[in-house]
Amino acid sequence: MCIAEILEVSKALLTPLIALVATYIAWQQWKTNEQKLIFDRYDRRLKVYEEVRKILSIILRDAKASYEDLLKFRTAVSEADFLFGPEIPTYIDEIYKRGVQLQYWSGEYRDSYQPFLEGYDHQKVCDGMHAECNWLVAQFDPAKEKFRKYLDISR
Repeated sequence: MCIAEILEVSKALLTPLIALVATYIAWQQWKTNEQKLIFDRYDRRLKVYEEVRKILSIILRDAKASYEDLLKFRTAVSEADFLFGPEIPTYIDEIYKRGVQLQYWSGEYRDSYQPFLEGYDHQKVCDGMHAECNWLVAQFDPAKEKFRKYLDISR
């Protein structure tokens, strides 16, 4: 085989070789973009989980959460409907509703230095506060388990 024939064969193979390299580069870019989307979704999910832990920490510290704290929480986790399956938004709604209920009971509470209002049932108010506060404070481990399947990167 002479040099001219080798050059002709090389020219003929150059175009498919360039096409293969371009295809490989395109595939690598697609994989990189896919990984970036996965990372971005993970990051957004982690922020929702951190907001859940934040509101639970406020309740643990203060034995209540202000309406302002609860509204901030509600806003901060608003995209959970689009990032998780239905069980997480349902769980977040329960945390929010129980937080609001705890705030209600806290507002109703009267100590011995405050006048009791007509129809005030101190035991009912204390029981309500106790039940909601205990449920909310006990949610650290259940929250971790509920979010685990969305945040576990060990697979």
